[in-house]
Amino acid sequence: MDNALLGLTHEQQQKAVEQIQQLMQQGIGSGEAIAMVAKALREQHQQLNNSENK
Repeated sequence: MDNALLGLTHEQQQKAVEQIQQLMQQGIGSGEAIAMVAKALREQHQQLNNSENK
């Protein structure tokens, strides 16, 4: 499993769900919307790790 996604707080999970729902309302398929939000979360996680390791 993905460490970036495993450690999400309830608030972060809720925000991700809302983002996915917004994308789906714009006509993006559920799988693609989930992938887009997951990618963004991974990138945020990576940026945090990079800044902590400096």
